[in-house]
Amino acid sequence: MTQAPDPEAPEGVDLDRPNAARIYDWFLGGTANWAIDREFGERAVQTFPMIKTIARAGREFLGRGVRYMAQQGIDQFLDIGSGVPTVGNVHEIATSVNPNARCVYVDNEPVAVAHSQILLEREGVADRHAVLQGDLRDPADIWPRALDTGVLDPKRPIGLIMVGVLYFISRDEPALEIVRKYLSLLPSGSYFLSSHLTDDGVPTSDGESREAIHKQYQQSSTPFHFRSRAEFAEFFSGLELVEPGIAWVSDWHPEAGESSAGDRMADDPSFSGGICALGRKP
Repeated sequence: MTQAPDPEAPEGVDLDRPNAARIYDWFLGGTANWAIDREFGERAVQTFPMIKTIARAGREFLGRGVRYMAQQGIDQFLDIGSGVPTVGNVHEIATSVNPNARCVYVDNEPVAVAHSQILLEREGVADRHAVLQGDLRDPADIWPRALDTGVLDPKRPIGLIMVGVLYFISRDEPALEIVRKYLSLLPSGSYFLSSHLTDDGVPTSDGESREAIHKQYQQSSTPFHFRSRAEFAEFFSGLELVEPGIAWVSDWHPEAGESSAGDRMADDPSFSGGICALGRKP
């Protein structure tokens, strides 16, 4: 089927290089992407055919984590690095458990922000949820603006989400200090949900394909960076980890929802290359 011509890009969208949020949208079957993103995605699939399945596994982990937090009584969420709206958005999952749940979405990609706003307005829920454009590297900017929306009550527990985004912070940047700043702002009883790409403990049989994907992303506007399991665990220092602690994304509470991970990942969860955790602030 011939795809319709790309619509005019929202103001501020960089179409000179592919963008991770729009590529991820394409992996998941979305339409908020441009030709440059689709071309990148098609090359990625040729290099590493399981990459779409891995993307879905990460999205499904997000859904299970949000559902778990909502079931523990968390009814307000701050989703930083939320990406383009697609199947299983945070506010949809949270309100399926608690109709009064609220969410503030934050992303630095104009397409993600524009589509999120359109979705909230179309659903008639823009009065209970909000979306901001911002860079997670700047908590001093994001935190007050998130509170200014009136969606979040800083005196009550919040579910802070950074799923599939911290690996876009380079190893030369103070990722740990950034995360700890956000955690210091959260009230007691809040949760922190996150995931990260790692090359620590992944299968060596497809090492060349993984390295090729890594190099390919370095050519995009959003290169990613691996961190070890120990480095990822540092993000949760001082938090009470929910069982099973630091886990592969497909191994985190798989009973909480159906998975499309496929036989390869079911047999070897490390194949995803994605680790994750949920921690509670005492």
